[in-house]
Amino acid sequence: MQRFKKYLPHIGVFVLFVIISLAYFSPVLQGKKIFQSDIVQYTGMAKQQNDFRKTTGEETYWTNSAFGGMPTYQLGAKYPHNYIKKLDLTIRFLPRPADYLFLYFIGMYILFLVLKINYKLAFVGALAFGFSTYLIIILGVGHNAKAHAIAYMPLVLSGIILTFRKKYLYGFLLTTIAMALELVTNHFQMTYYLMLLVIVIGIVYLIDSVKNKTLPQYFKAVGIMAAGVLLAIGMNATNILATKEYADTSTRGKSELTVNADGSPKEANKGLDYNYITEYSYGKLESFNLFIPRFMGGGNSEPLPDDPKTLDAVMQLGASPQEANQLLNQVPMYWGDQPIVAAPAYVGAVIIFLAILALFLIKGKMKWWLTAGFLLSLFLSWGKNFSLLTDFFIDNIPLYNKFRAVSSIQVLLEMILPILAIVGLHHFFFKASGKSETRKKALLYATGITGGVALIFILFKSSLFSFSSPYDSYFMKDLGPGFVDAMREDRMTLFMTDSIRSLVFVLISAGVLWLFLKEKLKLSLAIGILGLLIIIDLVGVDRRYVNNDDFVMARVMDHPFQENFADKEILKDNGYYRVYDITSNPFNSGRASYYHNALGGYHAAKPGRMQDIDDFYLSKGDVGILNMMNVKYIITQSKNGTEVPQRNPYANGPAWLVKNVMFAENANEEIKFLDSLDTKKTAIINREFKVLLPLENIQRDSTATIKLLSHSPNHLKYESETNSPQLALFSEVYYPKGWNAYIDGELTNYFRANYILRAMTIPEGKHTIEFKFEPQVVATGSKISLASSILFVLVFVGGVVFLRRQESHETESLKA
Repeated sequence: MQRFKKYLPHIGVFVLFVIISLAYFSPVLQGKKIFQSDIVQYTGMAKQQNDFRKTTGEETYWTNSAFGGMPTYQLGAKYPHNYIKKLDLTIRFLPRPADYLFLYFIGMYILFLVLKINYKLAFVGALAFGFSTYLIIILGVGHNAKAHAIAYMPLVLSGIILTFRKKYLYGFLLTTIAMALELVTNHFQMTYYLMLLVIVIGIVYLIDSVKNKTLPQYFKAVGIMAAGVLLAIGMNATNILATKEYADTSTRGKSELTVNADGSPKEANKGLDYNYITEYSYGKLESFNLFIPRFMGGGNSEPLPDDPKTLDAVMQLGASPQEANQLLNQVPMYWGDQPIVAAPAYVGAVIIFLAILALFLIKGKMKWWLTAGFLLSLFLSWGKNFSLLTDFFIDNIPLYNKFRAVSSIQVLLEMILPILAIVGLHHFFFKASGKSETRKKALLYATGITGGVALIFILFKSSLFSFSSPYDSYFMKDLGPGFVDAMREDRMTLFMTDSIRSLVFVLISAGVLWLFLKEKLKLSLAIGILGLLIIIDLVGVDRRYVNNDDFVMARVMDHPFQENFADKEILKDNGYYRVYDITSNPFNSGRASYYHNALGGYHAAKPGRMQDIDDFYLSKGDVGILNMMNVKYIITQSKNGTEVPQRNPYANGPAWLVKNVMFAENANEEIKFLDSLDTKKTAIINREFKVLLPLENIQRDSTATIKLLSHSPNHLKYESETNSPQLALFSEVYYPKGWNAYIDGELTNYFRANYILRAMTIPEGKHTIEFKFEPQVVATGSKISLASSILFVLVFVGGVVFLRRQESHETESLKA
């Protein structure tokens, strides 16, 4: 009974987290789903494999519905013995996206408990973390994997801190399970950023160990954590190995090309292109929106303020009400440098104030790793705006150049600031008792810094900032300087409104702490008021961008793409072919993949060779390349806006026999020789495969045939009949790490042709040819996952037994 009472407050907090998560996303209780643009695209990309799973009860690790064919490893593939995924699904028992909000809360709450923070403050801190605007926004747009990975970050830190505190068994178990859950989210960019923070923590603890001459204990802790991480990796072996295998062939991997599509030399491929990596770089000045939400106008679709000056300016130009309304919907309030910003990464004025307060109260290792982690996260998020540091990381830090959108590393500081704020508040309420002067000074400094900054912005706004956007020139040209001036005034209005708002929250928060110091407020009431202020502050901004209006009926998300005229006409053809949809960017849309075997698709890591084909030919309007990819239909848009299918009569079909071979010395020649090539008659073969092509001359055989007998995503069957050996080409993407070829049931060799396709020498006679996707990486990874899971269970059970015995011995000692 005593033990139950001990855990009762935590059970209450757990229940509250469930209630709050469901309350914020209350439409899920009506069966609605949040409209997430990224998930819409994912649904299109994953439909074929999901349909295959439902129909056959089996898993296909290949889909033909996107980019001419690609592995499903990054499209929600389900692997054998992936028990850690089952645990993850058990934890995420709430409907989406309430499940991720709950994960935010519970992970941070556990971290605060590990840090020995009062559970009431831990509850408030968990809410502060979960309602951080960026974390809500990514749920609104559908960055579920990112949110998932962020949610488990505090849990990983909990295991690390326990281990460094010499709670070796607890630390090992928690580090292992937390890291395994972190990896199962399959967002390696977020996990990589977490690793950077862990390295910072490790360095701070190492310095402290050197000073205190406790290096043996330090390395023991590091060894225990390393063992836990290795076990976590083992439990996720299939996903990690499969992802690595695919990444090497994707746009994230190394290209064999040494020239660009325009003929210019290609820089040595060490990762993603510099401009692509740094395209989303946070502005230095823009970082103030951590404290003032619409410091730079909010998001790209930010509504105008009440009584906008731009409305008056439009009406003075003689626009009709309809024209004015249409124009005003296009007026950008955001005046930062980033191309697209859904919302500001607002952490909260109260949290910023409390974090500054903490810097004057906290001492020791925690202060330094939190501060260092914050600065690293902030500086790296500036990207090209702080090129000295960014260039160093891109050129010298392993794997950093594999990830784009450097601004997203701010997730670290969005985790660090609530930790700093709540730990500081804990010191203010509990650890600094009897040190009234210290607390008064800290409160004065924190109020002066945060309140002073807000006040300076309010008083000197027009002197400090221009409120000009890089895109104002477009409006200047068409609508004149008067309209642009009105836009800037509206931006200033938003700036002023939120600056005053933040100042008010700072002053009220400071007042609460002052009243507590003067013993005018009891502890519980002070915590309650501050918690309420934090919720009002953050949720008030969150609801501007993600609210009930973002929810739709479940069928809209379950079936996001409505069948149009083009789809209906194409689906009347029961043959095997591909579709190229040019009504939008075909390489940035999952719509065609929802209904057809598409040549395009939507993915952050596209197949590398298909991207090259797009860069060299498709994006330039050279559609001749479509023939060898068996594109039978091209979806275009008619003058009245209707999608219509255009039949391509020149498509080569699923397989064909060529008469001629051209050998290429390297990848550059392979792709260049495709220009104006008659792919029906001639094949381009890299000389590295010449040994697999034992045909000096292909004998003409007018009666030779090859046809497709059956097809599924992971199994293609053909029949050939020839009087002499022939060279066959298949309109399938060459991916040797999984696709096996068989002739009459016997494993045989095949090779690459035309830079991206499969080719094979066909012996004379009548034969059955099969391609089966049998990825060894899945088989190997599954065995490792099973072994690692068994090992963890044994360690866990052994640990529980050990702790029980230890507890029993302690009890007996006390009785004695």
